[in-house]
Amino acid sequence: MTEEHKRLEINYHKKIPLEHWGPYLSERQWGTVREDYSSNSDAWHYFPFDHAHCRTYLWGEDGLAGISDFFQNLCFAFAFWNGKDKILKERLFGLANSEGNHGEDVKELYYYLDNLPTHYYMEYLYKYPQQEFPYHKLRKENRNRTRFEPEYEILDTGLFDNNEYFDVLITYAKENAEDIFIKLEIKNRYHKPAVITVLPTLWFYNRWQYNANEKKPSITLQTEHSVKATYHRLGEYYFYFPLAQHYLFTENETNTEIVTGRTNRSLFTKDAFHNAIIKGENLDILEQKKSGTKFSPVYHLKIKGGATQTIYFRLSKQMHDVPFPPHFETIFSVRKQEANDFYASLCPKGCSKDLANIQRQAIAGLLWSKQYYHYDIERWLNTSDGITPVNRQKQNGRNWDWHHLKNQDIIAMPDKWEYPWYAAWDLGFHCIALAMIDFSFAKNQLQLIMREWYMKPDGQLPAYEWHFSDVNPPVQAWAALQVYHMEKKQTGKGDIIFLKKIFQKLIINFTWWINRKDSNGNNIFQGGFLGLDNIGVFNRNLELPQHMQLEQADGTGWMGLYALNMMDIALEIAEHDISFEDSVTKFFEHFVLIAEALNAHYMWNNEDKFFYDAIFIEGHEPQQLRIQSAVGLISLFAVSIIEKKIFDKLSDFKKRFKWFENYRLKNNRFWPYEEHGKKESTLISLIRKERLLHLLERLLNEEEFLSPGGIRALSKYHETHPYTFYLTGYTHTIQYEPGDSTSDMFGGNSNWRGPVWLPINYLIIQALRRYGEFYQDSLMVEYPTGSGNRLNLLQISDELTRRIISLFEKDENGNRRLHGKYNPFYQKPENQHLLLFYEYFHGDTGSGLGASHQTGWTALVAELINRLQTEYK
Repeated sequence: MTEEHKRLEINYHKKIPLEHWGPYLSERQWGTVREDYSSNSDAWHYFPFDHAHCRTYLWGEDGLAGISDFFQNLCFAFAFWNGKDKILKERLFGLANSEGNHGEDVKELYYYLDNLPTHYYMEYLYKYPQQEFPYHKLRKENRNRTRFEPEYEILDTGLFDNNEYFDVLITYAKENAEDIFIKLEIKNRYHKPAVITVLPTLWFYNRWQYNANEKKPSITLQTEHSVKATYHRLGEYYFYFPLAQHYLFTENETNTEIVTGRTNRSLFTKDAFHNAIIKGENLDILEQKKSGTKFSPVYHLKIKGGATQTIYFRLSKQMHDVPFPPHFETIFSVRKQEANDFYASLCPKGCSKDLANIQRQAIAGLLWSKQYYHYDIERWLNTSDGITPVNRQKQNGRNWDWHHLKNQDIIAMPDKWEYPWYAAWDLGFHCIALAMIDFSFAKNQLQLIMREWYMKPDGQLPAYEWHFSDVNPPVQAWAALQVYHMEKKQTGKGDIIFLKKIFQKLIINFTWWINRKDSNGNNIFQGGFLGLDNIGVFNRNLELPQHMQLEQADGTGWMGLYALNMMDIALEIAEHDISFEDSVTKFFEHFVLIAEALNAHYMWNNEDKFFYDAIFIEGHEPQQLRIQSAVGLISLFAVSIIEKKIFDKLSDFKKRFKWFENYRLKNNRFWPYEEHGKKESTLISLIRKERLLHLLERLLNEEEFLSPGGIRALSKYHETHPYTFYLTGYTHTIQYEPGDSTSDMFGGNSNWRGPVWLPINYLIIQALRRYGEFYQDSLMVEYPTGSGNRLNLLQISDELTRRIISLFEKDENGNRRLHGKYNPFYQKPENQHLLLFYEYFHGDTGSGLGASHQTGWTALVAELINRLQTEYK
C-alpha cells in the first residue's frame, strides 16, 4: 500500500471524504450565473473579465493555480507582471460567448501536470508571454471571424514562436493536511534576460459584504518573512515567504469608481496592487498598511536567458520559528516519489511511458478541477449585489423555481475555467475516472447531487446553473453501478449501503421522468436537450406549437438504459436483501415496455435500418427525422446479462419473469432477451440481434460513423446528403460538420454535428463489451464495415478503445493528433510531454476542439487505458 493509499484509507472513514485544503479555487468566477444580478440574465456582459480584477465576487473566488480551504475562507494564488501588461496576470483570460466566433473559450497556455487525490502533491504549469498579453487582439480577431473559420488561439498570435516566454511551474507539497509548502520555479525560455514581477497573494473570500453581522477577518504582518491570517470560521494560519522588495496590503472590496462610478470609501480596493506595481500609484501607502484582507509580498526578478529562478513559500496552521529548516526542499522530492508510487500502482505493468503520462495528466486535470461551489438560489433571487437593485424580472427569470437549491460543496467540475459550475450528467462520467483513484470521493459525489439541497422536491436533478430545469441524460444509475463494480474489483467487497442510498433517490428521479417526460403515457420519451444539443435539425429545446410534438429515440433509449440500470442495482442489492426482489421485477417489466415502444412503434426505419426521432403534427401521420446521428445509437447502451445463479436465488423474480415471457410471446408481443448456449446466462437488451447487426454495420463504417479517432456524433453520410426539414414555415437543414459548429444553436459552441465525444464513445465501448461477453465468437462482424476483416464484439470494443487513445498518443513522428496544427510547438523538447484534454475532437483529423481543459468526461481516457492494458495483458 502506497503512502497515498494510506491517506485515502483515512479519508474513507470520514463522513465527507475530503481534504481540508485543495485546488478548490476556480480559475474564473466572472461571467457566471451566480454573479449575474441583471434584469435580462446576461451573465457574460453583467460581470465581464474587465471587472474581474477590481470587482468583488459574491459567490466564490478565482485565481491562477490557486488553492483554498474547502469552505473557501482563505485563498492563495499567484499574480505576475511581465513589465508590459496593463493589468497584473491574476487569473486566466478568455472570451465571453459573444466575443468568439465559436462561443466562449479560454485563451491561455496552462497545463495540469500532476495531482494526488489528497492533494499532497500538485503541479501546474503556466506559460506567460514576455511581450504584452494580446487581450485586445484575441477579442478582435475572434469577433471578426465567421463560424466557418477556426478560432483564433493564443498560439496563432506568434508570441511563443521565438520562445519569448516564461515557463512558470507551481508545485504544492503538503507536510500535513494543514501545512503546505509551495515552490515557484520560473524558467526564462528566451535566450536574453527578461524581467518578471511575482506577487504570491493571500486573501479572504468576502463574506462580510452580504452579512452585516459577519466579523471581518484580517491578515496581519508579523515579521518581514511572515503574516498571520485570522478568521473565526477558520482559526489562524501563517504564511511564510523570503525577504521581499515590497509588502502590500489592501482589502478584498470593489473599486466602485470603476464599476459603478461611485466614489470609493478608501483607496484600499481589490485592484490596488495593479496600479501600485504597474504605475507606482499609492505604493508607499499600501506598504504602510500593516493589515488587510488581501496581502502580497512583491518580488522583482531579472532572469538570465535559459535560466531558472526558484522561490519557496509556506502556508501553515502552525506558527514556526524556522519555517524553512535545513533540507526542507526534500518534502517536494518525497511527495513526488509518493505520487510516482501511486500512479505506478494504477497503470498496469507494461504500460508505455507515453500512455502512463496521458493517464496521469488526465487524472491530474480531473483532480485540479475539484472546486468549491456556492449558490443559494433563494438568497440570490431576493437580494442585491449592491450594484443592481432587486428586480421583478430577475425574480421571475432564470432558475426562479429552484428556491430549495442551496449548494456549498466541493464538486468535480467539467472545467475550472470555461465551466466553473457543475453539470449533473457530466458528473456521472467524472465519477468513473475518479473511482479509479478515489472511489470514496466518487461515491460521495454521486450521492451529493441527489441530496435534498440539490434534487428538486418533485425529483428533478439540477442540470447546470445556466438552466437548472434543462433535461440531461439520466446517467446517474449507470454511473453508480460502474463506481460500485470498480470499488468491488479493487477491494473485493461491494458497498451495498451506497447502492441502497442511491437507489432510494433514483426511484424519485425515475418517477419524475415517467410523469413529466412521457406525455402520452406510451413509454416514448421527450426531453429536449438530452446532452445532444446541436445534433437535431432544429433546436430540440424549443417549445413546439400545441399541435406538434417531438418524440425522441434518444430520450427513449436513455430511459431504457435507466430502467435496466435500476433493475441491475436492485438485483445486486437483492442478493443481500431479499426485500428488493420486487424492485427487480418492477424495473425489468418497465424496461420491457420501453423496449417494445422503441421497437414496435414509429422510430425504427426499415429502409435505413436505423432509429430516428419522430415529429407528430395533428391530423398527420408521424414523420421521422431521418438524421443518422448518435440519437439513433443510444439504444445500443441498454444491455445486461443475468446469470442463471441469480434466477435460482431470486425465485419470485424467476417466476414472474417466466410468466411475463409466456404471456408476451403467446400474445405476439415484443420480448427483449436471448438465452445463451446451455441457458447459463440471459442477455437483456433494448434491441434484438438483427437490429444490433444493422446498427453495427453503420457504426463501424468509415464513411459513416467510424473515424480514425472514434465514433462520430453525426454520420459522415450527411456530408454529401444533407437533411432538410420544413417546420412552421421555416427550412431547417443539417449537414455533417467534423469541427466547430457553423450553427448558432446554444451560442455556437456546442457541437454534436460530427466530432468525436468521449462520453458517447465510452458508453458504446462499454455496451459492445457487454454484448461481446455474451456472444463471444458466436457473433462476428466486419471491422471496419466492408473490409472483410471479421472480429467479435470484445475485439471491436478494444479496437474502438485504441482509436480513442490514438487521439492522445504520439505517432511515429512525435505528433499527437489532438494538437492538430500546433504540433510544431509541442514538438519542442520542453513541450513534448504536455497534453490537453479537449471537450471534443475533430471528426476527421482528431484535433482537439471546444473547451481545451475539459478533463471532466475526457478523463475517461485514463480508464480506457487501464482497461485496455489490463485486458491486453
